[in-house]
Amino acid sequence: MNRIYQVAGHCFGVSGERLCRTIESIDGFAPFRINEGEVLFSFVEGTEVPEMNRILYNFIHEKVSGTFGKTERGFLLILKPEDNRSVNLWYNEGEKEMSVNGDGTISLYYFAIWIGLGLMVAPYNTVAIHSSCIVYHNKAVLFLGESGTGKSTHTRLWQENIDGTFLLNDDSPFLRVEEGKVWAYGSPWSGKTPCYKQERYELAGCVRLSQAPYNHIQKLPVLQAYGAIHPSCPPAFAYDDTLYDHISNFINNLLSSVPLYHLECLPDRDAALLSFNTIFDNDNIISFPDQEI
Repeated sequence: MNRIYQVAGHCFGVSGERLCRTIESIDGFAPFRINEGEVLFSFVEGTEVPEMNRILYNFIHEKVSGTFGKTERGFLLILKPEDNRSVNLWYNEGEKEMSVNGDGTISLYYFAIWIGLGLMVAPYNTVAIHSSCIVYHNKAVLFLGESGTGKSTHTRLWQENIDGTFLLNDDSPFLRVEEGKVWAYGSPWSGKTPCYKQERYELAGCVRLSQAPYNHIQKLPVLQAYGAIHPSCPPAFAYDDTLYDHISNFINNLLSSVPLYHLECLPDRDAALLSFNTIFDNDNIISFPDQEI
C-alpha cells in the first residue's frame, strides 16, 4: 500500500499498510493527499531500530518522554509515554527513506511524522513555525509566542474585527523561501483547532506577542528579530550543526524579506487593529473607537 501527500509544496510517500492506515486515520492529512507527484522522500515501516550514539535533545510533553539524537549514520527520534508503547523514527543522512515503527498511539505517529518531515525539508529553506497564521486579502501574517501568550486569541480577534480575514493554521504552518519571497503554507498540524488547508499565501509579516496591561507595537531590528523567530523553530534542530545551519540560513532569508514586530498587548480589539494597521502600513486603515489614527 502506498500513498502520496504534499505539504509546503514538497511531496512525500508513505509505504506499508499499517503506516498508511495510521496516517489515513488522522483527520488533518486528508486535504494533503494527492494522486501523483514527484516524491522527495518516503516514510516506510521500519524493523530494527538503530542504536543512538549521542543524545542531542530531551523533552517531556503530555507525559511523553522524547529523545532526539544521532546514530552512526543519521538521526533517531524515540517517543516513549508512561505505558512504554513507544514510536521510533530514524533515517540515514543522504538517503530518501525515513523509517517508522512502534506500538504507540496515533498521536505519537502524528508527532513523529512532523519531526520527520521537518528533517527532510529543512535543506530546502522550509521550516515549521510554532505560530498561529491569519490571512488577509491573500497575504499571511504569523503570530508567534510561547504557549498561552494569546496567539489563537489574537487571530480570533482579527477574524472578529477585520473583514476578509481567515485562519490558515493555528499551531504549525510551514514557511518556505522561494525566489526571494516567503510563503506560508497550511499543514496537517493545527493544534487544538481543526484547520487543515492545502493552501499557501505570501507572508506579509511576523509578530511576536507578549502580554501587557497596554498595547504597543514596534518593528524589531535584525538581531532582535532573529531572537524573536528562533524559539518558534523546531527546538531539537538547534543541537546539530548541519540542521542548525539550515535553520539559520532560513531565518536569515526570512528576515531579509519580511518584517518582524513585537506586540505587547491586551487581549482586545484595539490590539488586533494596532497590529493590522501596522503590518499593512495604514492601507485600508481601521480606526480605534473614539480615536483618530
